[in-house]
Amino acid sequence: MMQFPALDVKFVDMSDQSDGYKIVSDNRQARFRYEILETYEAGIELKGTEVKSIRQGKVNLRDGYALIRDGQAWLLNVHISPYERSSDYFNHDPRRTRRLLLHKKEIRKLIGKVEQEGLTLVPLKMYMKQGLVKITIALGKGKKLHDKRESLKERQDQREMARAMKRY
Repeated sequence: MMQFPALDVKFVDMSDQSDGYKIVSDNRQARFRYEILETYEAGIELKGTEVKSIRQGKVNLRDGYALIRDGQAWLLNVHISPYERSSDYFNHDPRRTRRLLLHKKEIRKLIGKVEQEGLTLVPLKMYMKQGLVKITIALGKGKKLHDKRESLKERQDQREMARAMKRY
């Protein structure tokens, strides 16, 4: 942040950020594999070395999913690489189960949707917001093979239309 005393104007450099948050990891496969119905923002209970690795962007959400167990939400199978500058004694297990921080009301709502309707909780993206690590989880319904083919076909049609518009 730069400050000019004569003008009393502050300039904030947010070239790598959008709307005050920085996206650390994005799960693009989730939108291909699942039909996204609802999204929720949740905090994550982390260790210090995990936060340092997340700041470096060493996160993989691709195989991750969330569960509701004993009235709490848990994030499973998300890989956060061990922090390189720390010893093995202080470092964390890369694929450990992490607790998601949601309101009780949201958890109760998710329990009903997941158990009754057979939906899945999928992490979409992880980002830093005001120094805190947040994750967007979504209620998703698994797509069938023909739905995936349809998605690919739509995407290809969009590209062809964009190319045609660009030529003219």
